[in-house]
Amino acid sequence: MSRCCCVDDVHDGRGVLYPARLPDFQRILPTEQLRQYVSWYWFSRWDIAPGRISRQQLLPFPQMNLVVQLGGVTISGPSSGASHRDLRGAGWAVAALLRPAATSFVASLAGSTPQQLLDKEVPLAAESLHDRIKEEHVSAEALPLNERCAEQFNSWLERCLPPVTDSGMLANEFLDYVSSQREALRVDHVAKHLNLTVRSLQRLSLKYLGLSPLAVIRRYRLQEAVLHLREHPESSLAGLAADLGYTDQAHLSTDFRKVLGYSPSDYRSS
Repeated sequence: MSRCCCVDDVHDGRGVLYPARLPDFQRILPTEQLRQYVSWYWFSRWDIAPGRISRQQLLPFPQMNLVVQLGGVTISGPSSGASHRDLRGAGWAVAALLRPAATSFVASLAGSTPQQLLDKEVPLAAESLHDRIKEEHVSAEALPLNERCAEQFNSWLERCLPPVTDSGMLANEFLDYVSSQREALRVDHVAKHLNLTVRSLQRLSLKYLGLSPLAVIRRYRLQEAVLHLREHPESSLAGLAADLGYTDQAHLSTDFRKVLGYSPSDYRSS
């Protein structure tokens, strides 16, 4: 069985709007062989009091997730904006945040594409993966549960995934560049960095991420805005807007409100 390269939590504060409200949650890196396919595995477990609901509010990464829960396996497509999950009772979820190089193949297992899966979650017939993850939840092995589940995911993906294609690698490069470089603000500049035309970048982004390049860029910039406001609530909105490449504070506030439904000021005071 494959072993995880890293069993420590992956520290990335983006994606979740209110981390303090999360139930038991952890992220673990995949094996080195799978780093082109999977950003990380994430694990969530909850036990909510009867009659209560815990709403987890998210600004998701512009990626797909392959999710295993007690009831089965699903593919969670890319999100066009903010979303939420309502947790009830007791349960668990084990998932892989898929990199672009894996998305077309995984979507094809459900007879679909990343673009067709936008804002959708569809079932996937992956009985062997489902059975193995369920068995780990009742196993008495000494190795921590999340690490064992990650190993099962590693093993299943290594058997199923085809070799990475050149276009898949290029889509990974696009995602990595936009996610890590604040100066990645304009589609034409990103296309030039990748030695692509704007039209070619648009086709690449839609094929592998199900979103336009501009939507991907804006998602990461808004994630950074959310993270900054949460960690530095006293900071200047005008300065933050300038740092993120917005023309002015009003444009940042408009984007923020359009995607999240409230202003940056409302978020940092919540």
